[in-house]
Amino acid sequence: MRAVVHRAFGPPDVLNVEEVPTPTPRSDELLIRVHAATVTAVDSAARRGEPLPARLTFGPIRPKYPTLGADCAGRVEAVGENVRDFAPGDEVLALSGSFGTHAEYVCVPQDSPVVAKSAVLTFAETVAVSEGALTALPFLRDAARLRAGQSILVNGASGSIGSAAVQLAAHMGAEVTAVCGGANSDLVRSLGASRVVDHTVEDFTRAREAYDVIFDAVGKSSFGRCRGALRVGGHYLTTVSSMAIMGQTMWTRLGRKRASIALTGLRPAPDKARDLVLIRGLAEAGTIRPVIDRSCPLDQAVEAHRRVDSGRKRGAVVLRMSEEA
Repeated sequence: MRAVVHRAFGPPDVLNVEEVPTPTPRSDELLIRVHAATVTAVDSAARRGEPLPARLTFGPIRPKYPTLGADCAGRVEAVGENVRDFAPGDEVLALSGSFGTHAEYVCVPQDSPVVAKSAVLTFAETVAVSEGALTALPFLRDAARLRAGQSILVNGASGSIGSAAVQLAAHMGAEVTAVCGGANSDLVRSLGASRVVDHTVEDFTRAREAYDVIFDAVGKSSFGRCRGALRVGGHYLTTVSSMAIMGQTMWTRLGRKRASIALTGLRPAPDKARDLVLIRGLAEAGTIRPVIDRSCPLDQAVEAHRRVDSGRKRGAVVLRMSEEA
């Protein structure tokens, strides 16, 4: 099979499409013929081996995971003898705990988050709508406990997580302010934002006690900068882990204004699977929609990574492994 492989850390040019052996499923695994997968900031960090603490996960000297990709939509090609819930031919959405989806085939354990693909979405739309929403949903629902009538600001509103957050927050009945570049104003308004702040013109942190929740979907601000813009009882959340936010999560827990991070990637597989089903239902109902920046064939993996590295993508960047995607 063909797979995107990197054998050294570095810029997108370290990636190559190579012929590698097709994996064989173990007794508890599914072999999935991948049709589409997303390229994310996590893939970029794993490819670069940066920041430095990431080396503990991605390999101290050379890449631990030569083929990246954490999600995929495709068809089950074969199953191990102990797999009961899926059969060859099933169309699925799956998450891999050990990367590997930027390839024509991948094996995932049956106890990974694997759910039936929506019949009304394409493979590319399936991974695009779930990638950002699977992160945004627990931040808004579980960490912020966002309620109807509250005011939320989403920083980085045109990215994959941000665009999902805007839609989910609007669905929850919140008043949404979206922060993005001016060129993306129409997009975020169409997703449900009632107000748009162009970050190249206006500093949203100068507002005073304007928001119940500030969701920093790109981790480009900080609790210190945003604190004044929060109302009493307000909550600042960021997707980017740091020593600062870890400490702030502890010492603001009982304060008048809180800060925290939700480590959504570490949630149990059953919780992720339930949320994937929920997201699928919202997408099928038209409540949320996929936002795809670009859809690239496997041979253009380098260009896909460059787009992610640029920090200017609108929604998700998708890799296609088949014409059906």
